[in-house]
Amino acid sequence: MSGSRKTEMRNFTSPEHSMMVDAEKYEAMRDAYLKVLPDTEPGITAAEAKAAVLPLLPEALFPAGKTAGWWLKGVQLDQEARGTVVREKSKPLRFRRVRA
Repeated sequence: MSGSRKTEMRNFTSPEHSMMVDAEKYEAMRDAYLKVLPDTEPGITAAEAKAAVLPLLPEALFPAGKTAGWWLKGVQLDQEARGTVVREKSKPLRFRRVRA
């Protein structure tokens, strides 16, 4: 059941800010986001990422995609803070995984 385990979610734009969130939802969104995020330029926009992750999310955690936008933004900022995702200097903003 969702809600019992917690994990830290960091914030790239506010490094002093982190929060404890539902680990199951965080991990589901992180896994989906990293799966759809390319590791080559130009990356993808937040809107493209949201459209790509929605079909990959468990319906039980994100019924009809509810709250997916909030979780996607949180995971994106968290993964930037952890150094696994970078934002390109583009308009609109584009994101990609860091090449291994």
